[in-house]
Amino acid sequence: MDLPHIVTVLIVLTAVFAYINARFLKLPFTIGLMLISIVLSMLVMALGAYDPALLRYEQQLVQSIDFHELLMDGMLSLLLFAGALHVDFGKLRAYAAPILAFATLGVITSTVLVACGFWLILQWVGVPLDFIYCLLFGALISPTDPIAALGILKKLGVPKKLEIKIVGESLFNDGIAVVVFLSLYQIAQLGLGQVSFESVSLLLLEEVGGGILLGLALGSVGYYMLGSIDDYEAEILITLALVVGGYGLASLLHFSGPLAMVVVGLMVGNEHFRRGTMTEETSLYIDRFWEIIDVLLNALLFVLIGLEIVVLPFNQTFLLLGLLAIPLVLLCRVLSLALPVAVFRRPLEFEPHTTTIMTWGGLRGGISIALALSLAADMPRDLLIGVTYAVVAFSIIVQGLTIEPLLRRLRRDS
Repeated sequence: MDLPHIVTVLIVLTAVFAYINARFLKLPFTIGLMLISIVLSMLVMALGAYDPALLRYEQQLVQSIDFHELLMDGMLSLLLFAGALHVDFGKLRAYAAPILAFATLGVITSTVLVACGFWLILQWVGVPLDFIYCLLFGALISPTDPIAALGILKKLGVPKKLEIKIVGESLFNDGIAVVVFLSLYQIAQLGLGQVSFESVSLLLLEEVGGGILLGLALGSVGYYMLGSIDDYEAEILITLALVVGGYGLASLLHFSGPLAMVVVGLMVGNEHFRRGTMTEETSLYIDRFWEIIDVLLNALLFVLIGLEIVVLPFNQTFLLLGLLAIPLVLLCRVLSLALPVAVFRRPLEFEPHTTTIMTWGGLRGGISIALALSLAADMPRDLLIGVTYAVVAFSIIVQGLTIEPLLRRLRRDS
C-alpha cells in the first residue's frame, strides 16, 4: 500500500474511534482508542474464518507500516518534546536525585530481575531460551512509557509531587533503557566474548552523555534564535526544527535522541527560558501547537498498537508466557523501586503509597513493542513480541483503567 492510502485509513479510523469513545464509552482518550482498535481487530480476525478479504486488508495495512521505524525515528522525538515541554522544570529539579535513581538504577535492576524471573518461567514451561534473550526482554519491558504515562496521569489528579516523579522518571528511563537494550543487543549478535566492558561503557557514555550534551546545545541555539525575533509563526517552526533536526543529528552522531529531546523540551518549557525569549502570545501559540501534535500522534500511536494484533505471532505457549510475565514485571517493578524509595522517602517527604502508585501507574507502551519488533530474524523474535504485547496491553488497558479507583481507595485509607 502507498503512504497516502495508509495515512488516510489511519486518520479516518482514529477519528471514528475517537467519536465512538467520546459519544458512548467515555474512557480515557488513549485507552479508549486502543481498546476499540483491539476489539475491531479481533472482530476482523473472527470474520476472517468466513471471509478472509477484510482480514487480509488489515494485515496488509499493518505490515506496510514499520512500527519500529515510525515510532523510534518519527513520532518519539515529537512526543517526548511535547511531553517535556509541559513539565514543571523547577519541581523536576527538586526531585532530580530520586528521578535519576529511578531512571538508571531502577531500569538496570528491573532488567536483571525480569530476566532472571523470565528464565525461570521458561524453564518451568519447558521453553529453552538463552539467558541473553531474557535480558533483552527485561531491558525492553522495564521502561515505563512517557507517552502512556503522560496521556493518562495528567487527567487523574495525582498529587503533584508524585506526578512529577512518575512523569520525570518516564521521560528519562526510556532513553536509558534503549541504551541498555542496544548494549545487550550487541552482545546477543556478536557473542559475549566479542564485546568488551570498555566498548559497552563507551556506548553508554556516548549515548547518554552525548544525548544530554546535544540537548543542551540545541536548547542554547533555540534560546538565541527565539530570543532574537518576535514572530510566533517563525518561532513555532524553530521549535519544530529543533526537534526534527535535533533527533536526526542525534541518530547521525549515535547519541541518545530521546534524552536529547527531553532536555530540549525541558529547556524550552522552562519559565526562565520563556521570559528571555517569548512574548506571552508566542508562548500560548507554541503550547497550543505542541498540544495538538501530542494529541494527534498519541491517537494514531494507540490505534496502531491495537491494530498490530492482527499480525502478531500468538499461540497457546506465547499466551501462557504473557500471562505469567504480567505479574513478574509488576513484582520486579516493586523491587526495583524499593531501594530508591527507601533512600529518599524521609529527606524528600515522599507521599504515602508511593511505591504502589508508581508501580501501577508505571505503564508500558509503544516503546516496548517497538524495541521487540526491532529484534533480528535469527533471534526468538516471535516469542518476545507476543509476550511483550501481552504485558503492554494489560498495562495500558487494565492498569490504565484502574489507576483512578486505586488512587481514590488509597486516599480514603490514608
